[in-house]
Amino acid sequence: MTKKQAPVARRPRLDPDAVVRAALDLLDEKGADALSLRGIAERLGVRMNTVLWHAKTKARLLELMADAIVGEIPLTGLPEPWEERVRELARRYRRALLAHRDGSVVVAGTYAAEPATLRFADTVVAALLVGGLDERRATWVFWSIQYLALGLTQEEQAMTAQGGEHTLAGVLDGDYPALRRVAPHLEETAFDERFEFGVAQILRPLPDRPDVPCAGGTRN
Repeated sequence: MTKKQAPVARRPRLDPDAVVRAALDLLDEKGADALSLRGIAERLGVRMNTVLWHAKTKARLLELMADAIVGEIPLTGLPEPWEERVRELARRYRRALLAHRDGSVVVAGTYAAEPATLRFADTVVAALLVGGLDERRATWVFWSIQYLALGLTQEEQAMTAQGGEHTLAGVLDGDYPALRRVAPHLEETAFDERFEFGVAQILRPLPDRPDVPCAGGTRN
């Protein structure tokens, strides 16, 4: 009588979501510079061609990763007043970037017209339209908030990776009198405060500001 052979354990079914999850895990562990299709394949225990079957190219994989990061932003439980809704969405966007090592680098390096990214953009723009902004101004304000979040978060994550150093020694040695005057403020980290300040400046008070271009490039 022959013994029954133990069933062979099967790997979980691989799909694009599993590849993206593995890529985000690798990102969190090693950072954007170490992200590679080969490294993702090794993490999943598959051949690199299998990863390519689902992601096609590294550029496409980065788009999917960026969309997954933005997809972690909850779009429920938002304040009712439009301006505070925009502020809260901006905060959530920044927190999503910070939740992953080099998250801002991944998102900033792509132009991901993917479902989660589009849903987030639609939610922010809808709030701005409710606030009385015309279509062009709502678009530009959305971009401005997005770029503020990406740029400031990249600075914060880069500084964290470098051990928290943030000095202007080279600037103070040159002929930069205005920068010497404000040097203590340039060296401030206070990233959360700087972000809140930037968003406030972008939104203050938008419908009546004469310095914000309106549709067609004219001014109020």
